Order: sequence, then C-alpha cells, then structure tokens
Amino acid sequence: MTFDQIIGQTQVKQHLLDEFQQGRIPHALMLYGPEGNGALPLAIAYAQRLLGNNPMAEKLQHPDLHFVFPIYKKTSGKDSYCDDFLKEWREQLMTRPYFGMSEWMDMSGAENQQLMIYANESDAILRKLSLKASQGGYKVMVIWLPEKMNTECANKLLKLLEEPPAQTVFLMVSEQPDRVLQTIRSRTQMLAVPRLMETDIEQTLIDKYSVLPAEAHRIARSSAGNMAQALRIITSDAESDYYFELFVELMRLSYVRKVKEMRVWSDRVAGMGRERIKAFLEYCQRMVRENFIYNFQRQSDLNYMTEQEAQFAVKFAPFINERNVIGIMDELSLAQRDIAQNTNPKIVFFDFALKMIVLIKNR
Repeated sequence: MTFDQIIGQTQVKQHLLDEFQQGRIPHALMLYGPEGNGALPLAIAYAQRLLGNNPMAEKLQHPDLHFVFPIYKKTSGKDSYCDDFLKEWREQLMTRPYFGMSEWMDMSGAENQQLMIYANESDAILRKLSLKASQGGYKVMVIWLPEKMNTECANKLLKLLEEPPAQTVFLMVSEQPDRVLQTIRSRTQMLAVPRLMETDIEQTLIDKYSVLPAEAHRIARSSAGNMAQALRIITSDAESDYYFELFVELMRLSYVRKVKEMRVWSDRVAGMGRERIKAFLEYCQRMVRENFIYNFQRQSDLNYMTEQEAQFAVKFAPFINERNVIGIMDELSLAQRDIAQNTNPKIVFFDFALKMIVLIKNR
C-alpha cells in the first residue's frame, strides 16, 4: 500500500510525507478517526516509507514491520498471539485494506467471539522490539485499534512509549481514541483522519470497482464517508435484499396484528447469527430514518434509498411520523443493547415485534 493508492486524504498524506522528508518522525503516532477513513492504509503506507519501500514491506513481510491487532483465543485456556493470525491479517490488508471489525472477524474466523488484544501480547511486543533492526534502519510496530487492549498490555505499552527502543516507531490506528489510556495518548503525536469525501468514494467505486456512475453516487452518499461501508454495500446486495424482505414482512405483520406469524418471524431473525442480527438492526434504523425524512422532502437529493426501498416508502412512509418515530428508534436501540449483552435474540425480537403493533398504528 503506497500513498498514491490511498483514497483522498490529501492533507493527511502531505503532512506525513512532509514529516518524513524533514526528518521529524515521531516515535509514536496515533492516526484516529471513524471507521473506513483510510487511517490504517495511511499507517501501512507510512511504515513502508520508513522501511525504504522495500519489496518485503510492500508484501507486509518485512522482518522489521510488526503488527498488533484484536484477536480471539483459538484454544480455550491457551494463549493466542497476533502472530497466530498473521496469514489472515496480511490477506485482509492485501485484498481489502478498507475494512472494519466485521470484515476482520470473518477473515479471522472469529464467528461470534469477542476480539481483543490480550495481556500476553505485550511480551511479544517487547521481545520483537528488543532485537536490532535486521535491515539497520527503523523497526515499525503498527497497532490497529489500541482501544481493544487489555489493561495490563496497555500499561506495558506505556512503559515502552516512555522509554522507546532506538529507531522504533509506533503507528497506532484508533477509531475510539477516548478509550485509549490517556497516558498513552499524551505520549503520542495525535493526527486526526477525517471521513472521506463522497466524491472520492464515488470516483473510486467507478474506477476500481466498475460501479455504474448513478449507483456509485448513491452508494457514496449512503456510506457517510466510510469506504468500508461503501464496499459492504456493493458486496452485499443479496444481504440487503433479504433485510428489506424481513423489514417489510415485520411491518405488514405488525399492521394486521398476526402475532403467531410474528413469533415465527422472530425465530427466523434470531437464527441469523450475532453479526448479521446487528447488521439487520442497523438496516432497520436506516429504513425508519429514511421513511421519516421521505414525508418531508421527496426530492432525490435527500433520498438515500434503493429503487426498491423508495417504491415501498411511497405507501409506508406515512406510518413513520412525529408521533412514533422516536419510539421506534428507541426500541431498535434497546434491541441493539440487548443483543450486545447476549440476551436471547428470540425474546428480543418477539418483544420488539409486539411493540411495533402499537407503534405502527400510532398515526
């Protein structure tokens, strides 16, 4: 990943290049901002520049390039290290460098397990950085999502930042910097990476992914500056169609009050798996929001729906109004919270479906 392969972020790229050319290289840099903004590709490109654009660095196999990222324990009761997942990590970065936690969970085979950076990883970090650079230059440690660090690991990292090994550069990429130890943040140079511009995402979809201009424009607007989300949209049309069918079915069942069928619907949704359930709840929130807006302004500049969704909104939008929109969104948020806390999804969705009977009638 080189700087000229990175989408947009002209000012951030120039800042990093100027820093490198002037020799003002910090021993610890944290690139922070929302998912899909390109902060990780920027860190990789900067690391490769520090390592002399070596072919091994381009393949992410340079002996002085190290990675730390959230993982899960492959075997219960046995320590797991990031190196155990290097093959999958490199494949993720080489095939789809704009990604989020959901894509990494799929690539690593995590399924429904919680990912984190374990305490024992600090020993691996210390061991790697205590060695001399094999190429005689920098040693670079890229840490993706330091907010996922175990407290013990974070404290040991803090000691390394206080007394960094010679010619060592830490490049951290955070989506929630406020969850990283303040003492770590105070010892790093913080560099904000904003959301991508819609025009940059749109052009990338056209040039690199052969998306038709009109569709690229719609996807770019829907992605809210998140390239990872834009890629999810173009690679999950079938999934979105399924979510649409589930949403429409629930609304119709709620309207006619078919409780028995709603129970069957709830059981079907509950069987989708934790990550798909979370994605479905986010889809429902988007559909509620878009249908509420549809009542006020039907011009295309505010329409973030697909053609199929927009056709449904013609008749459905009036059912989402000032009297019930907050209540529906609140119930969806509660459902998200309950799913995150591992509440039985059958109970969560049947409860939500029953509440929709009352809310959808509140016109």
